[in-house]
Amino acid sequence: MTDRPDYQLSQLRVLEAEAIHIMREVVAEFERPVLLFSGGKDSIVMLKLAEKAFHPARIPFPVMHVDTGHNFEEVLAFRDYRVEQLHLQIIVASVQEAIDNGSVSQPPDGTRNRIQTPVLLEALDKHRFTAIFGGARRDEDKARAKERVFSFRDEFGQWDPKNQRPELWNLFNARIHLGESIRVFPLSNWTELDIWQYIKEEEIELPSIYYAHNREVFDRNGMLYAVHEVCRPKPHESVSVQRVRYRTVGDASLTAAVLSDADTVDKVIDEVATTRITERGATRGDDKFSEASMEDRKREGYF
Repeated sequence: MTDRPDYQLSQLRVLEAEAIHIMREVVAEFERPVLLFSGGKDSIVMLKLAEKAFHPARIPFPVMHVDTGHNFEEVLAFRDYRVEQLHLQIIVASVQEAIDNGSVSQPPDGTRNRIQTPVLLEALDKHRFTAIFGGARRDEDKARAKERVFSFRDEFGQWDPKNQRPELWNLFNARIHLGESIRVFPLSNWTELDIWQYIKEEEIELPSIYYAHNREVFDRNGMLYAVHEVCRPKPHESVSVQRVRYRTVGDASLTAAVLSDADTVDKVIDEVATTRITERGATRGDDKFSEASMEDRKREGYF
């Protein structure tokens, strides 16, 4: 008697199948979808899933990046490399242009994370996008933990956590009125460890910034910030060369590195498996303004 074939899927393949199903559902239901692509690890994984979802055809929607002008150079270079490699249409919404034309004002502290929200909303309205893929995961932050996969946004792009649609048996309500939109999170049920294990399994390229390297950093409020043209140490903050890597990538002015010797995927996986602090909690200065800072920004239209 021959052995029966094993049709059991691994955890990663279940997550992959779910994400691919979500992407195909969006393309079938919405007229104008777009994928937010920054060159960060989560958006890179999302782009890989989009490749698989529509292979052998090309990805049937453009990608968009809200460029604050405070990005890490390695990440921008990788963004452009992947866009060219996949022959994608990219839309860049520039915060600097918005500052120049007076539509937003830069805060006194010089950071731009908060003012990227109106730039994002203006770009979505200009191009009339009805569904926007984002790489947010529920394990990142408690505000994201209570958000649906299909996250309804009103005509102002705002999120109301008390007005969410049920998603029973992976059935998604895609009905919207004119001016409304849906933010879609195919990676909602993934964890940071899942992301890195998938990167290993699929041999996905990442910007070098995600692996351990030597960099000039300084300590600010217990976090290690890189010396950068938009992030300079204050007189009392001493600079030293440390071996660090980035768990998450945002603005250089608000994203800190972590001490690490993990210079390979396997070492990063071992490191992530033992950590007890989420990557945003450990490294994102923009989440330190208040306990509800992420939820406040999401209500305004942020991802």
